[in-house]
Amino acid sequence: MLEEKNYTRLCATKSMLVVNGMFPGPTIRVRKGDTVYVNAINRGPYGVTLHWHGVMQPRNSWSDGPEYITQCAIQPGTNFTYEIDFSTEEGTVWWHAHSDWTRSSVHGAIVVHPSEGTTYPFPEPDGEEVLVLGSWYTGDVNEMVQADLKAGDDLPDSEAYTINGQPGDFCPCSSDSTYRWHVDYGKTYLLRILNADMNAELFMAIAGHNITIVGSDGAYVKPFVTNYIMISPGRTIDALLTANQTPSHYYIVARQYNSGIISYKVFDHTNASAILQYNGNYTAPDKPEFPTTLPSYYAIDATVNFTMQFRSLADEDHAIDVPLNITTRMFITASVNELGEKSYLRMSSSFNNISWVNPPVDVLTAYYRNMSGYYTSDFPDEPPAFFDFTGMLSANTSASDFGTRVKVLNYGEEVEIVFQGTNVINASINHPMHLHGYTFYVVGQGQGNFDGEKDPKTYNLVDPPQLNTISSPKNGWVTLRFKADNPGVWLLHCHLDRHLSWGMNTVLIVKNGPTAETSLREPPANMPSCAIESNIKEAVDDKSLTG
Repeated sequence: MLEEKNYTRLCATKSMLVVNGMFPGPTIRVRKGDTVYVNAINRGPYGVTLHWHGVMQPRNSWSDGPEYITQCAIQPGTNFTYEIDFSTEEGTVWWHAHSDWTRSSVHGAIVVHPSEGTTYPFPEPDGEEVLVLGSWYTGDVNEMVQADLKAGDDLPDSEAYTINGQPGDFCPCSSDSTYRWHVDYGKTYLLRILNADMNAELFMAIAGHNITIVGSDGAYVKPFVTNYIMISPGRTIDALLTANQTPSHYYIVARQYNSGIISYKVFDHTNASAILQYNGNYTAPDKPEFPTTLPSYYAIDATVNFTMQFRSLADEDHAIDVPLNITTRMFITASVNELGEKSYLRMSSSFNNISWVNPPVDVLTAYYRNMSGYYTSDFPDEPPAFFDFTGMLSANTSASDFGTRVKVLNYGEEVEIVFQGTNVINASINHPMHLHGYTFYVVGQGQGNFDGEKDPKTYNLVDPPQLNTISSPKNGWVTLRFKADNPGVWLLHCHLDRHLSWGMNTVLIVKNGPTAETSLREPPANMPSCAIESNIKEAVDDKSLTG
């Protein structure tokens, strides 16, 4: 049930849309391979959609959820039942609203347990804990976003970060409600962490404790030990923590990693906190221990060192299949842009210098019904010009074009995408890239301009991490590969909602394969209708979709 509820944080009360009266929303628990039906009943004041982040939804774009891409909004007073088809995912994924900035309050974890008769690739933990990192806005975030977009202003920063919905001890009017995780000495816990924040990559550390990373984005990784993490919006991380320290209270603290220029100070500097509290009889400290291993806001070396440790498990029980016969290569620049005159500049963002424009009818419906005029199939495989993308760029590189331009792939193609960060308007930062409907292998990444001759020689084709979200590094590049074997319409976008609102996204359409089992399913009967649909003269219904 989606409905508004009053919440008080940072000494102020506001009403916001939540699911089942909970912030964060309820955790969904399933087993690998399950199918789950979720009836989304909208009793809120505006339309909303839900996305099942990291769930590949084989052949079922209809329940993927992004507004204007695979559906129109579920209007107030109506409902829509999503069919969530789990396949190879195992570990932690999540769900969130995918319309406007509603996901700031509408989100939650999905725990995918091993299928019956199987177990974890590590000793069974004694317990588990879910930590949801989020953001708090004291005002109505959607109203603020719409006002800023209309005025051409920068989009709003959060007033605080949260851990399981609470800002914690270091924020005003918050210490009485700080989240506490209770543990027993000597036990090992599976910690499931997700970053549901709107616009910030976050560092997190637990005072006095190391953790062992064992999974990310619904897949296992080779275990490695660390005393902090850096997690991008959209990512999940699974880790083992053994409660082996002197029984006491220990802070869990998260703060922003700011990959922008060091002179830029306008961002949320809050330290969100929770408390790891040992059970038992002991004298509680006056205040919990603070994690000395928590990196500073601009610690790029800490980010790189952590990110580069991820490797797929790649054993007999968890085989991987890295595409080696690439048939489509795409080189995509990610830029923050400006438009307008000096007296009235507005912000935009782009892939290959194209800022996405939402169509009046969702792309999936237009594609399935062969409706013309709502998108074009000419998203380019490379930018319009090549130059020193990471240098000091001239003003004539700052403007982007606008369009609803998609990339069409044949079923079974093996695809390589290189994302190249740019320094347009001196605004190079990390961009967490998320692909709906797929996981991909991150085979390489580096700093500077991608070198098509030298850099592929550094690719890891043996055990690259299998993810659904990866940060394209500030003034650098990242290469991912996947096989286009999930027919349908799939969004590719930056998971910083500031950039998504400005147009840093495109759509991949994967055509049907040769059989019914390799083809997009027919739509459910109760898809939310687009307001404009009744006035559209539809083209002849063409369900073959193989041309």
